[in-house]
Amino acid sequence: MIARRKKVLKGALIVFLVGVLYTVFIHLTGISIPCVFKLVTGFKCPGCGVSAMCLNLMRFNFKKAFLSNIVLFCLLPFMAAVAGRLIYVYIKTGKTRDRFSDISIWIMIVILIVWGILRNII
Repeated sequence: MIARRKKVLKGALIVFLVGVLYTVFIHLTGISIPCVFKLVTGFKCPGCGVSAMCLNLMRFNFKKAFLSNIVLFCLLPFMAAVAGRLIYVYIKTGKTRDRFSDISIWIMIVILIVWGILRNII
C-alpha cells in the first residue's frame, strides 16, 4: 500500500511539473499546443479551449475559464471526484478500475461528444 501511495504521489508530481513547465512555456513564448482536430477539420473538438481554461483557472479568472470551455469547466468537479475515487481504490486494493468510475467516465465521454457536436452547430 505504501508503494502504491508513493507511485501515485510520484505521478501527481510529474503531472504538476509538466503543467508548470507548459504554463511557463506558454507565458514566455505565447505558443501553445494547437488542436490537431481543428487544424484538420476546421471544427472545434470537445477539448478546444482547455489550455486557456487551465491558464485562466491558475489566474483565478473563473469567468474566462468557464467561457474557454463551458462543459469541461462544469465537468471538472466530477472528473476530480472520479480521479480521487480511482486513486483511493488503487491505493487500497491495487485495482486501477472499478464499475462506478467506468460508468462515470463513459457518461462524461458521451457528454463531451454531444458538446463537441453542439458547439459546432450553435
